[in-house]
Amino acid sequence: MKNILNQIPVPLLTWYAEHQRQLPWRSDPAPYKVWLSEIMLQQTRVAAVLPYFARFLEAYPTVADLAAAESESVLKLWEGLGYYSRATSLHKTAQTLCAQYGGEFPADYEALRALPGIGDYTAAAIASIAFGLPTPVVDGNVLRVVTRLTADSGDVLKQPTKRRITAALADIIPTKAAAAFNQGIMELGALVCLPNGAPLCEKCPLAFCCRAYADGTIARFPVKTPRKPRRIEQRTVYFVLNNGRLALRKRAERGLLAGLYEYPNELGEPTWKISGKYRTQSLTAKHIFTHIEWHMTAVLIRTDDETLPAGWLWASAQELVQRYTVPSAFAGFSPLVVRLLAEADCAASYCFSMR
Repeated sequence: MKNILNQIPVPLLTWYAEHQRQLPWRSDPAPYKVWLSEIMLQQTRVAAVLPYFARFLEAYPTVADLAAAESESVLKLWEGLGYYSRATSLHKTAQTLCAQYGGEFPADYEALRALPGIGDYTAAAIASIAFGLPTPVVDGNVLRVVTRLTADSGDVLKQPTKRRITAALADIIPTKAAAAFNQGIMELGALVCLPNGAPLCEKCPLAFCCRAYADGTIARFPVKTPRKPRRIEQRTVYFVLNNGRLALRKRAERGLLAGLYEYPNELGEPTWKISGKYRTQSLTAKHIFTHIEWHMTAVLIRTDDETLPAGWLWASAQELVQRYTVPSAFAGFSPLVVRLLAEADCAASYCFSMR
């Protein structure tokens, strides 16, 4: 592995200087911007992140601004980006930074790693990209590139493989070009050494030393333990309508979609009862989480009774747009929501859509 990796810094840096995408957190790699971008980019494509990144910076231009924000406002701004625990983590980390470091990021990997919500990868990204520290960043792109270069058959989902690759990169990362090296290898994985479909080996600056390319075994790497099949849950989602308002309830503060508002939904028969007219809708939806898959059917309840079960509330069209964060798991039902609110003449003045 070492003999191969020793050959990559110069051609990688040369390629990155010419082919890197122009991204706002690269043109101005301030610690706050690097941190925000890295958290947003977890499990999310760059194209999807760009508008959220811009809106977040406009709303919260500094760590102190984010720390002082209301949690509901942070979640609302995050709405549609998914994996909402990231937004909650950002908010808590900003508050910790203000409490312990005056709103500034410490220029030290271990200190960054000790912050809540910042793991090995994010700490290394901030340390190298924002502060130029020679700390290797190892994400899925990096693991894919390195295992193909070295024909490493270690399971990339296992910590021993990640630690071995991190240590090998630590030996070769250029001390004066750590930011470009780390971003270069991640960029190579994103643009050339592709995760899905055939990699663009003919465009790869490292093809000359890639063992998997030479052996014709690219498709074998990286090695991953097969995931367990997702658990499928059949859920009924209840759209309770009263005087142009829809009922919402808040999820628990821990677990899946923690702390977000949702349209009431149940796996089986509901334990609550609302008087009114019930009608099953033809519209169905599906949403895939990491380990769970929701298959959902909709039931409309029209009621004149304003009484709701404990923990529920009524939300107008304006409040759905501006205040309450409803996760994208329910986006498949947005045509129904729009129709219901429009019928009640509540959405005429609002451009309502679930991102």
